Amino acid sequence: MQHISIIPSTQIDTTKWNACVANNANGLIYANSFYLNHFCKNWFGLVVNNYELIFPIPTKKKLGIQYAYMPAFTQQLGFIGNLNLITTNVVNAIQNFIQYASPYLNFSNVQFAQLHNCHAKNNFILHLNQPYKNIQNGYTKTLGYSLNKANKFSLTYTIETNFAAAINAYSIYNKKNMQHVTDNDYKQLNLLMQYLEKHEQVLVRSIANTQNEVLSTVILLKDNKRYYNIINVTNEEGRKKEANYLLYDSLFKELANQEMLFDFEGSDLQGVQKFYEKFGAINQPYFHWHYNLLPKPIKWLKK
Repeated sequence: MQHISIIPSTQIDTTKWNACVANNANGLIYANSFYLNHFCKNWFGLVVNNYELIFPIPTKKKLGIQYAYMPAFTQQLGFIGNLNLITTNVVNAIQNFIQYASPYLNFSNVQFAQLHNCHAKNNFILHLNQPYKNIQNGYTKTLGYSLNKANKFSLTYTIETNFAAAINAYSIYNKKNMQHVTDNDYKQLNLLMQYLEKHEQVLVRSIANTQNEVLSTVILLKDNKRYYNIINVTNEEGRKKEANYLLYDSLFKELANQEMLFDFEGSDLQGVQKFYEKFGAINQPYFHWHYNLLPKPIKWLKK
């Protein structure tokens, strides 16, 4: 018989929780307790048996109603661990605990997504367990033209340590189209970077011009399975000189021959999607599960 519990984050056995994330292919960096702690004031964890299956539940309250949401810089959470343990009782436990939710489920939750009419979202990945030449062979012809153009400007690929500058540039660039991301979210992202830097889980790489001015920057987070493309920003000069194409090509040259995935972190935006596809990236969808089980008058207001 299953033992199902929903536990406040302060009472979770973080060693067992993080081991479940690390030891399962469907455990992504966003679900680690340290990651959730940086972006959520309140979160709970559904735990089945002895942490064989887990499900993070970040929560907020509005008008006294508790609801589940997705924190900033958190692409996908969902069920992690042994998916065979997802039963009607498990789903009921979640929905009885939280009556309004819009979580994004990870790529492995396909069967659950089909049963619950979840909406698929695009996320592109690239396998790094191959020589750089093999990765390069997957590039489109148009990418080759962009790289040839970039190489005419004597641009330099550099290893950076200043993630704060990259985050600041990113926040300024996305001020209008990412208004849901608050100043506090960026503050917490900086603190997360400081934490991960101590554990050698952050990479910052840039393309600079001949005056050593940064044209394009990327921040990657790293766990035992993936590199996560968490921040990428390119200025106007960088866009004119195709610096971002050179940046990712240089990244793949550096990171090739590793038993890792490169996770582009999206996207449903057609222009961004085409950019990733030029590198031979393949779509590994994740899923949006939305439900509203609130009482009728409140349900109407929330809708």
